[in-house]
Amino acid sequence: MTNHPNTDGLRHDPEGPVLITGGYGTVGTELARLVAPTAPVLLTGRSPERGRALADELGGEVRAWDLADPAPFTAAVRAVVSSVNDPDDRVLRAAASAGVPYVDITRWTARLQRAVTVAALQRPTAPVLLSSAWMGGVSSIAAAALAEELGGAERVETAVRWDMADRSGADSVEFMDRLGVRFEVIEGGRRRLAAPLTDARTVRIGPGPVRVARIDTPEQFTLPLTLGTATAATRIGFSSAGATRALLALGGAGFFRWAGGERWTPLRRALLHAPGEGGTAGFRVDVTHCGATRTATLIDPHGQSHLTALGALLGLHRVLGLDGSPAPEGLVLPEQHPRPAHALATLTEYGVRVDSDLAPAPAAA
Repeated sequence: MTNHPNTDGLRHDPEGPVLITGGYGTVGTELARLVAPTAPVLLTGRSPERGRALADELGGEVRAWDLADPAPFTAAVRAVVSSVNDPDDRVLRAAASAGVPYVDITRWTARLQRAVTVAALQRPTAPVLLSSAWMGGVSSIAAAALAEELGGAERVETAVRWDMADRSGADSVEFMDRLGVRFEVIEGGRRRLAAPLTDARTVRIGPGPVRVARIDTPEQFTLPLTLGTATAATRIGFSSAGATRALLALGGAGFFRWAGGERWTPLRRALLHAPGEGGTAGFRVDVTHCGATRTATLIDPHGQSHLTALGALLGLHRVLGLDGSPAPEGLVLPEQHPRPAHALATLTEYGVRVDSDLAPAPAAA
């Protein structure tokens, strides 16, 4: 299958703007402000009037693109970053068929698996980076950096602290909709089904201990395929110990199984989606290989939306070949970064604290 320029849809223009779907949402706004100093931006969403002030502030453009509408969206762009859910793969298909570099940071595991299939069938000539691991793929990059230092990764444990005082968009708590669904994990090289909010433990993330339990995230699917990991586990806990206890109790009582339909969606999301004025994003990754363990803890005082946007920015730089390495070809995942330690070091330039027992990253050439 050969890709041809699309005259009624997206077109690749190396001098064009970076298109950000959901570009004036919570994460999209953060990303647009990161991109705008070095490249023009085109922001899209269902209600462009909501993004007019941001576009004016950044000297960019805002246009309507309703992803529920099958009508093609026409634009000449340098790259596309999908920061809002693309349930029918319209953005992915449009970018891949037009040969436009593409980054997606919004898919849970099942949708990422479908996107892998869609991208493979499209046979894209431009990079397609599916970077929906925690915080726009930052957790997977951290795992890859630790694995590179160790020479492998038999076990990867990721623990997340969700700050309930942080700013967040409605999409950020979509994992609540998956808390009644068992998911496949790899443990000791064997596949099994895990129940959400089980296998709880207490870990230190930043200044204090956090109680964390299993959730379904894409890196648990991808890391065994890319790093050869025999065990991959991601757990989440909350800044409020009371909220953590309540959610674990609800999970144990089966609430998320019987309240899994659309009727209960507002209630499920209301349990966590009460966005505040701002908080701190934090997670840690522990990688074990041949009996040795390395740990990295990342703390972003500007919050989870900022850290997710930084993950998207790293992805954008990667697909455009702006990070000191050649742009990849075809479908790639965040942990396949050719210089993961350097990517982590880049985050510190934006205020992220990276505490690890990694060797210092080499200076940029």
